[in-house]
Amino acid sequence: MSEEPLIAVDDLEVHFPGGPRSILRRGSPPPPVRAVDGVSFEIRRGETLGLVGESGCGKSTTGLALLRLVEPTAGSVTFDGRDVRALSRRELRTLRRRVAMIFQDPYASLDPRMTVGDAITEAMVIHDLHGDGKGRRRRAGELLERVGLHPDVAERYPHEFSGGQRQRVGIARALAVEPDFIVCDEPIAALDVSIQASVMNLLAELQADLGLTYLFIAHDLAAVQHVSDRIAVMYLGRIVEQADREQLYRSPGHPYTQALLSAIPVPSPAHERERRRTLLEGDVPSPMDPPSGCRFRTRCPEVFEACGRVDPALQEVAEQHHVACLLHGEVGTEVPRSEHRDAART
Repeated sequence: MSEEPLIAVDDLEVHFPGGPRSILRRGSPPPPVRAVDGVSFEIRRGETLGLVGESGCGKSTTGLALLRLVEPTAGSVTFDGRDVRALSRRELRTLRRRVAMIFQDPYASLDPRMTVGDAITEAMVIHDLHGDGKGRRRRAGELLERVGLHPDVAERYPHEFSGGQRQRVGIARALAVEPDFIVCDEPIAALDVSIQASVMNLLAELQADLGLTYLFIAHDLAAVQHVSDRIAVMYLGRIVEQADREQLYRSPGHPYTQALLSAIPVPSPAHERERRRTLLEGDVPSPMDPPSGCRFRTRCPEVFEACGRVDPALQEVAEQHHVACLLHGEVGTEVPRSEHRDAART
């Protein structure tokens, strides 16, 4: 793994219009949906960064923004030293020759009217790769074999495959442009538990063999534990913790990360019964109207008065371990937590 970042994201924002004005709501239009609201991270060459958070936290939108499949509102995305937001249409097409995406739902991501061979060769045609039709069909067969399927299945249609097989086709399609970087958008979430491990192992093998760089998006920390080098935890459009995998699992610094970790079942029934679990109360607030101060304070078991006033920035609490929480800093010691917990949530 190289120390040089392939992807550098700085203060990325993606906001969507809040919707049209209704007859019941006169005056100013609704506030925007702040799907991604100031996200920064780097991904080194050959590395996997796990991006974890509950549904609606903005992690998939972040992945789409890296490829400019949705347009960022502000901030910068740099790929291999080039500002992605400044690229022309022609330059963006060249970029997309080096990046790819594996989608969550293998049932919806493949066109049911196309054979899997055509689905794989489609990108080759767009980017003029592997010569003529014969060369592209040969390459499609090689890619199918590479992901654990027989080359002959290229003439079959998506409905003839199981969910795990369809996701392998999706992986083969992503590899068709010979990318350097792949956004894996919850690639195992729609799969049966019995086949999730095999797909994860395949992605790890491809990374080792081809030197790929991954952004691996998931909704729980269990899914990224064995594939990520570093992990970023996201909540309501912001990254609240970022650390090396071992450091994060060994010593989580943010209450939200601690809650996500406590939700992972352990193999020992006795240990499972005895361990202390952190249960989050309430729902995730609306990204149209996030709470003042710390965005997690309305659900945080460690909340105190200052959390409603101060929006914490990521700060280094250990080497390469960053946490956005007032418990890690001078502000976090100014008010006893237990005295103001209920008031700070409102």
